[in-house]
This record gives sequence, structure tokens and C-alpha cells, in this order.
Amino acid sequence: MKVSIFGLGYVGVVTAACLARDGHEVIGVDVNLDKVRAVASGVSPIVEPGLADLLYAGAQAGRIRATDDITEAIEGSDVSLVSVGTPSGDRGAPFLGHVFKVVTEIAETASGHGKDHVVVVRSTVPPGTLEKCADIVAERAAGVRVHLAFNPEFLREGSAIADFNEPCYTVIGTEDDQAEAAVRELYAAVSAPFLVVSPEVAEMVKYVANCWHAAKIGFANEIGRMAKALGVDGRAVMDIIVQDTKLNVSPVYMKPGFAYGGSCLPKDVRALLYYAQTMNVPMPLIAALPSSNQLQIDAACDLVLATKPARVAVYGLAFKSGTDDLRESPAVPLVKRLLGEGCEVRIFSPDVSRPRLMGANLEYIRAVIPHFEQLLDERPVEAGKWADVVVITHPQAEFDEALQALPEGKRVVDLAGVFSERPERFEYDGIAW
Repeated sequence: MKVSIFGLGYVGVVTAACLARDGHEVIGVDVNLDKVRAVASGVSPIVEPGLADLLYAGAQAGRIRATDDITEAIEGSDVSLVSVGTPSGDRGAPFLGHVFKVVTEIAETASGHGKDHVVVVRSTVPPGTLEKCADIVAERAAGVRVHLAFNPEFLREGSAIADFNEPCYTVIGTEDDQAEAAVRELYAAVSAPFLVVSPEVAEMVKYVANCWHAAKIGFANEIGRMAKALGVDGRAVMDIIVQDTKLNVSPVYMKPGFAYGGSCLPKDVRALLYYAQTMNVPMPLIAALPSSNQLQIDAACDLVLATKPARVAVYGLAFKSGTDDLRESPAVPLVKRLLGEGCEVRIFSPDVSRPRLMGANLEYIRAVIPHFEQLLDERPVEAGKWADVVVITHPQAEFDEALQALPEGKRVVDLAGVFSERPERFEYDGIAW
């Protein structure tokens, strides 16, 4: 393909070198003439293992050149990648002016030459940015079609070429078939699955990935501080944690939904924070977990109460499916709040059987909701029909069967993501979708 890359910073230069190696013809574009001259001569303007050799080989083969002339770049390419900076403003908001300026110039230049074009934004931008780019294109690209996509990059400094060669996936945010086809062809030499999603999802993914990486670093560092205070080697602890790919390094627990609960997570977080406090070890990230979890419970309550229901059916009282454990289940404070707001509540929770509850489990629920037995209802369909709103707290097969029997128009609040797509037959709300 013939590709122009706007922005010869870290991402732009690495991408140019790798695409040229894979057989594409690349034109680098930048307002900084020093960068332009360096790339044009095959000299890397940044330090990155293996990059200098790739750039030199590309320039020698005639597959890499560089310019500050936008007209030259658009005339010589069919696809443009936008990799300009989006630096933080005073309050943290990203400055998107460089992105919009480049898209405007590409659209105007393509229009002036009567040439259809594909524009792929790679700069890190917030959701809705590609839509704004589409508005710019609609206004400035008269007489031609400019196809748009967002393609986030996940290149780490120091291993960028390896990351380009072996990504976990290639994300394409677009609803344009021609833009999608162009991105697929760009990375045809890269062995990784393509994930085609809406532009907004793709834009959000990059922010989430970086925030998650930051959270992991902060978490490991807090554990290290606490481990040292207890006379333990934090490295040895985390070495064991990361070897568990079933739970610790996996998709488990990584889906939005209701709050955590049960007899372990809340208790163990509190215990670790207690020792941190007594030993004067700051752990702000872990200290934020209980309040963050409480905010999710509050959000669920507010969502249920948004329509001021008089009667609420709650499907699921235990903290997860397949158990009768009510200890610190987030559904319990949810029910307590609903009762406090004056709602009538019926609970369908097949794993919570009065004859089986005993010990700490029974003591806990009676301390929080003394008359909980009176709220239990083993007729989920009848309870659902009776209620103004049905609340699902966790996935369970019995809940699916009951939901299928509910009348159309019933308001359903889904805290567990049991519906992969919005059900048209219900008045439906999800806690994070």
C-alpha cells in the first residue's frame, strides 16, 4: 500500500519502519524539518532497539521517504495514519487541536485533488473524536469520499518493534467497510486477530489499557511496600501471583457488574489495610477499594430507585451464583436500602434455603435484615409480574427461565450483564452498559 504517516514521533517512526519492512511504501510527514531530514535519510530520530536498522533498510530500498508538504503526501498515498501528539491541558483534558488540524488539511487536500482517501487515526483520543473528524470531513472534503477509522496502538518504548510484530490483537474502530479493509491490508503481515468495533469503543480501549497498566504497577508497588514491612520479599509474592493464569492473570473479575462481596474479599482487604495502618505503610490504591465498591452498590440502588418503584423483585441474594453465602453480599445492602426507601421487596434466590442457613451466614443476614425470611419468594415469575421492577444481581439459569416468562414492557435492571444485547421486550437498564 501507499501510506502517509502524519507525526514522526515515537509511534509514527516505529510504524513507518515496520510498515516499510512489510512491503508498504511510506511517506513520513512532520512540521519538524530535523525529523523529516533524519527519516528521509534513514536515520532514527529516537532511540529504540532495532529501529535504526529498519529505517535505514527502508530508506535504502526506496520504501521510506519524508516531507513537510501535505500535498506531496496525499498525492503519494491512498491511506493516511494520524499519529500526532495529544498532550494534556491544564486540567488534564487532552489537546486535540493537532489531530483536527491534520484531518482538516488531509480532507481539504484530498478534495482539491479530487481523490478519495482513507484516514486512520492512531493518536490517543477520547470517545467521540472520530465522530468530530467525520464532521470535519463532511465540511471540508467536498466532492470526494474520505473513509475514517480509529486504530489504537499498544507499543511500549524499548520493545516497540516486538509489540508491533506480535500484538494480542489489532483493534479497528470503524463503521466504514473501505476503511476497515484498508487497515486489514496494512497489517496483513502481522499475525493477530482483528477486532472490529465501534469507533467509540476503540477510542475508550486505549485509555482503559493504560489506566489498567498504571493500576497494576501501583498495586504491585503497594504490595511490595506492605510485604517489606512484614519482612517478606514482595517480588517472591508477586512472582507466584502472576503464575496463576486461571484467576490472577485472566479475564476473570475483569467485567463490569455488581460490587464484590462474600466472606473473603471484603475481609481480606480490610485486614491488609489494618496492618498497613498499624505499620504506617501508605496504600492509597488498595485503601480506595472499599469506597469504590460501595459506590457501585450506591449506583445500583440509585438505578433501581430512578423510577420510584413501589414494588421490587430481586433475583439473587447471595454474593454470587452457586452458593448460599450471604456474608457481605452486595445484594443485602441493596435490599436494605430499598426497604428503607419504602419499597416492598420480594426475593427469589434458589440457593438461599431457610433450612440450610446456619452459623455465621445466618447470623449475618439476621443482623442486617432481621425479617429476611418473610421476603423470600420461590415463585420468580409471580414475583416478577407483581413487581414494578425486576433486579438481577448475578447470572443464574433459574433467573433466565423466569425472565423469559415475564410480560413485555417490564422494567428490568441488570447488575450482572446477563443480556449480551439490549432486550427489546423489556424496559431495560444495565449498571455499566
